[in-house]
Amino acid sequence: MGTDGARALLERAGTLTVQTGNLLNWGCLRKKCPATPGEEVRDCIQKTLTEWSSKVEHDLNQEILEVLECTVAQAIEKINPEERDELKVSAKLFIVGSNSTSIRDAVDLACSALGVAQLDSVIIAPPPVEDGTSFSLEYLQPYWQELENLVQNKKIVAIGTSDLDKTLLEQLYLWAQVKPSSNQVNLASCCVMPPDLTAFAKQFDIQLLTHNDPKELLCEASFQEVLQESIQDTKAHEWIPLWLLRYSVIVKSRGIIKSKGYIMQAKRNSF
Repeated sequence: MGTDGARALLERAGTLTVQTGNLLNWGCLRKKCPATPGEEVRDCIQKTLTEWSSKVEHDLNQEILEVLECTVAQAIEKINPEERDELKVSAKLFIVGSNSTSIRDAVDLACSALGVAQLDSVIIAPPPVEDGTSFSLEYLQPYWQELENLVQNKKIVAIGTSDLDKTLLEQLYLWAQVKPSSNQVNLASCCVMPPDLTAFAKQFDIQLLTHNDPKELLCEASFQEVLQESIQDTKAHEWIPLWLLRYSVIVKSRGIIKSKGYIMQAKRNSF
């Protein structure tokens, strides 16, 4: 057993899915506290990859898997259906290197991992715009339409945005069929909520939340570095991260986090 088997599987797969399971039970959060969001996600993905690869048997006749699922069985924690009404399941979805159609894959995988039919809320963080391109309503629309479809199909209850100023939030609100229920503001860029944003959000019942996530929580180079460190001599440069989803399960009555984890997907680009 060891990295030889994991490397052989990676070389044959086209898609890689990594699930950390519940970090609160796994000790990832306790070892590096306080960690930045970027450090936390790198640390947890690396630990998951390392643990998984150590348990893979090297068998040249093993089944070739197009979609390789990397997880640690003991870390997976599904929600008890009897407790579902007492819990709020929230997620923030970071699109890294894919288009809007991957949003459905991310939500489906999160629901499957947690054993639920729908997520209570999803906040979208689209990929950073390229240099010279402005962040606009047109840029955001395809991602929002995918979220709206998932709301209409009852996979998500409420959807929200991240880092929109008053002008863009108003444009989205007026255009959208399913209105944003929340907007996250990065307190690293402003230590006080902008008054025009606050007034607009209050008028249209949009909850303003704060966050400290970087613009890119897990960039392509960072993921490849983690993959190379976890499974040595693998062709890490061929793997491109598509999206990263961070979820939390909160006990409504007590406001405490019961579960938290990451799910991410990458594709092999060998051509």
